Amino acid sequence: MATFALIHGGGGSAWEWQLVTEELRGRGHEAVAVDLPIEDESAGLSDYADAVVEAVGERRDLVVVAHSWGGFVGPLVCARVPANLLVLVTAMIPVPGEAPADWWENTGFGHVDIGDPISLFLHDVPGELAEEAMRRGRAQAGKALHEPWPLERWPEVPTRFLLCRDDRFFTPGFMRGVVRDRLGITPDEIDGGHAPMLARPKELAERLTNYLTGRS
Repeated sequence: MATFALIHGGGGSAWEWQLVTEELRGRGHEAVAVDLPIEDESAGLSDYADAVVEAVGERRDLVVVAHSWGGFVGPLVCARVPANLLVLVTAMIPVPGEAPADWWENTGFGHVDIGDPISLFLHDVPGELAEEAMRRGRAQAGKALHEPWPLERWPEVPTRFLLCRDDRFFTPGFMRGVVRDRLGITPDEIDGGHAPMLARPKELAERLTNYLTGRS
């Protein structure tokens, strides 16, 4: 049995992982979804990692799963507690000293119109679930956005990247290049948009558990 530490993205919450949590527990694993202190003006990246480490507690056989903006947090957790695997799900990949606010320009992300966030982020999520996700959105305080990523190097933990083929935000072509340039690996791919934990929870849970047995 593994313990999956599930980290949400910017403006999100642990609630987003509820369906995947159920799927993982149904497969005999433990899952811990964490609310990062994103609304706390005094909280920095280290505090975000602290929240995950505290929630994990003494659990072992840890798999850290980070979505989107959570890519800045997942590796920090792996640097603090023993982890068997880090899985980045359509996530930002930081480099040492890079602030999250600088990632966009540094990677050549470009401009995306976010006037219709459901169409951009949740287009394949069932309607009522997408609306609920929007109601549960949280504001992101500024401190963590402008802090340099504190690690001097990527943690020594096996890392997989799961790219979403229909992602309208972190588009596949863009992210394949970022993964190649920053991690030196080829991403795995799954159908669906930017929020597979809500749109395809069963398939995502299956991918995560397959990683434990070496199947992609």
